[in-house]
Amino acid sequence: MTVDILTGVPELFDGAVNSSILRNALLSGICDIWVHDLRHYTTDRHGKIDDSPYGGGPGMILNAQPVFSCLDHLMSLRGDIPKRIYLTPQGVKLEQKHVQVLSESKWLILLCGHYKEVDFRVFERDQWEEISLGDYVLSGGELPAAVLADAIVRLLPGSLGDDQSAKTDSFSDGLLDAPYYTKPEEIESLRVPEVLLSGHHKHIAEWRQEQKKLRTKARRPDLWEQYRISSRKRTKE
Repeated sequence: MTVDILTGVPELFDGAVNSSILRNALLSGICDIWVHDLRHYTTDRHGKIDDSPYGGGPGMILNAQPVFSCLDHLMSLRGDIPKRIYLTPQGVKLEQKHVQVLSESKWLILLCGHYKEVDFRVFERDQWEEISLGDYVLSGGELPAAVLADAIVRLLPGSLGDDQSAKTDSFSDGLLDAPYYTKPEEIESLRVPEVLLSGHHKHIAEWRQEQKKLRTKARRPDLWEQYRISSRKRTKE
């Protein structure tokens, strides 16, 4: 997989791309992540990539020209059709099932706004999918892009030490994950549940599944209701 990130603030990705799972995936050749500074593509002699909005109003608008130039360069370089994603609070809220679909893509382009908005002609010329992390506003799309890249790359085979780990994460089956424990068996009078020490894999799996249901029902009643509906449909089928 190749991920191209278009931004006016490339330094915000230094830590994310060069740490932990993303770094391991890059070094292992599992994926390529390229961060492109839109200032390198502007025709403005001062390196400016934003301007005030037509019609007036507060804030600055990201110019279409550097975005178009960067996109055209990448299209000629890669010679393929990318999936274009714009990170915006106006987009569809990201869910794990969506991440799983995106992880099957060969080439992703992530556009980060860092101003009031992006010149709408960017979306009139090319088809973009708009994704949001939630109903709140950040200073730009860089942090959401880093989050999305991490969520996608960790699902790629070989990215994690154990590929089964991602398959048991929260939301992978519509439920939140179960609680986990590690050594020591007891600390400050708090003990690990006996079933986890039993070595009985079937009982452990049943306990974890029950804990997932209890946790989802208590913390995310919306997810619990969706899970119940899906379970009933599967039973009827």
